[in-house]
Amino acid sequence: MKYNESAEDYLESILVLSKIKPVVRGVDIAEHMGFKKSSVSVAMKNLREKEHITVTKEGYIYLTESGKEIAEMIYDRHQTISKGLMLLGVNEEIALEDACKIEHVISPESFLAVKEYMIRHLPKE
Repeated sequence: MKYNESAEDYLESILVLSKIKPVVRGVDIAEHMGFKKSSVSVAMKNLREKEHITVTKEGYIYLTESGKEIAEMIYDRHQTISKGLMLLGVNEEIALEDACKIEHVISPESFLAVKEYMIRHLPKE
């Protein structure tokens, strides 16, 4: 299923922040993504309506199962594509920027082929 690129980015940011912070708040997302808090509030309302997140009365944001599934898919794509580009000699900053664009448009089939190729042919870390 195809999701809105912006929603995918927000969900991925929540996932990344949840790995480094005990709780995630709208202000954390705004800072992480470089957006205004008001923009994040609108996005969180949309994600809550689609049941991809829950928000506690204290303002703590948590991924639901569906939100986590989308976030992990996008995060995996981002990590795999950026790593692959850097292994090909692309500058890290450019690789990360390009991966952020590619992760939203690559088909599941193409991504799986890229990932399997990397697993078979690239050196283990």
